[in-house]
Amino acid sequence: MSTPPRDSLMDIRRGEDIEAESLRIIDAETLEPRPYVGAEWAVVRRMIHTTADFEMLKLVRFHPRAVETGLQALAKGAVLVTDTEMARAGIPDRRMNALGCQVRCLMRDPEVQALALEQGCTRARAAVDFAVSRIKPEIYVIGNAPTALLRLLEHIEAGRAKPALIVGMPVGFVNAAESKALLLAQDAVPFIAVEGRKGGSALAASAVNALADIALAQKAAQNG
Repeated sequence: MSTPPRDSLMDIRRGEDIEAESLRIIDAETLEPRPYVGAEWAVVRRMIHTTADFEMLKLVRFHPRAVETGLQALAKGAVLVTDTEMARAGIPDRRMNALGCQVRCLMRDPEVQALALEQGCTRARAAVDFAVSRIKPEIYVIGNAPTALLRLLEHIEAGRAKPALIVGMPVGFVNAAESKALLLAQDAVPFIAVEGRKGGSALAASAVNALADIALAQKAAQNG
């Protein structure tokens, strides 16, 4: 691959300016009419920004009530549970604290680790059992483990859990696409999901961050 000339580089140094230019490029390169509008477009645009993957335009799926219930939960100070520390770290405190929300990852919890050993299952699956029985989070953020999403769907079907929103984006080759297909097939709980094998912790966190930015803007407008 040839080296680009230095005069082709953008002279942009501040983080906020780089982000703004990135979003402008995404807007410019997404043909009208866009497949998403309003808050849904804000979420998908943030996901494209995170991955530089325009295939998100074809893969992201929203339950009809996903944005509404997600924003309501965030505005009320939701507890969010993630399936990885990476996803938890990707949702910054500056957004969550301003909304009165809390983000937890249970993967390192000693009780979850003991439960996983006892059940002979992944820590991600055991963490869902722990969350459903002890924490009852309003939002689940699953970007890595299909076992977590499958177990959560079992709890929902049995009537043991009914969160406000599932951000379901497990990634990989073993049950990732299949677990998300089951999520899309149910209507009991709103979801934001990525069809197929693609996903990841950063992608799931970006969807939450986009919703949080909208919730913060709404809060500022109400207080203005």
